[in-house]
Amino acid sequence: MALFSSLRARGFQVEFHSHAEAILAADFPGAVAELEDVLLSASIPIEEIIAGGGGETKNTQRLRRGLVSVGWETTTFTIEKRINGIPREAISHKMDHVRRIPQSDGASGVVALEIEWNNKDPFFDRDLENFKRLHAEGAISVGIIVTRGRSLHDNMHDLVVRFFDERRIASFEDLLTWGYDPTTRQRAAIAKRTQRAKNPLTFREAFTTKFVADKFGEATTHWRKLEDRISRGVGNPCPLVTIGLPDSIVSFGETASALEPIIRAVSDDDPDLFGGDA
Repeated sequence: MALFSSLRARGFQVEFHSHAEAILAADFPGAVAELEDVLLSASIPIEEIIAGGGGETKNTQRLRRGLVSVGWETTTFTIEKRINGIPREAISHKMDHVRRIPQSDGASGVVALEIEWNNKDPFFDRDLENFKRLHAEGAISVGIIVTRGRSLHDNMHDLVVRFFDERRIASFEDLLTWGYDPTTRQRAAIAKRTQRAKNPLTFREAFTTKFVADKFGEATTHWRKLEDRISRGVGNPCPLVTIGLPDSIVSFGETASALEPIIRAVSDDDPDLFGGDA
């Protein structure tokens, strides 16, 4: 059976580069199964995306905790240069998640993974160059990047519109009920679009257009931006796996009791909800 076949069946995008598939199949089948199980459990309520204002969602935090629980731990690699035994230069690379698997020769194979839910797209350059350097030094065997897939990025506008329709959002006050309070600048931009004399927009459309452009624009980390860099050879020749999260992981119709912790976290300015690099 092909690697990550269950993910592909659920709409995830999965691509392999520089013999990564062969390496994982031969030396890391257990790590593949662990990662696949964690990703298959991923589900993000649309309210988390709205309340978090595009930042790292609670589900992304749960995804990270799920990986840590099966041994994919945050790790800092330090490459040190010495001359006659004296340290002269050291470079450190912090990785979101690293899985070490003992090999038959007594050494450990290493898979490194970065999650780029919604960051500035130059972070892809950082991740890929770090993978390349660590692979060249023999510190890792394979690098993996998980980001928003094509369907999730392209359909974000429709997902937010559906949220507005199902929750009957028609004003800033309605938004506050779900934990999102636009900035003064955002409020002004939305009001200008709804109040203009020519072709005024509905509140729903004005907010959705502004929110998606501000929070999930083309200059953020998503599949096409990652694809562009790989096609240019950034990070090559490190064996690499790219995984795109599909729009199907966004859930709707959560009960009020299930959503209460989300709203409370925003009201309390919970740092976990707004954590991450975004």
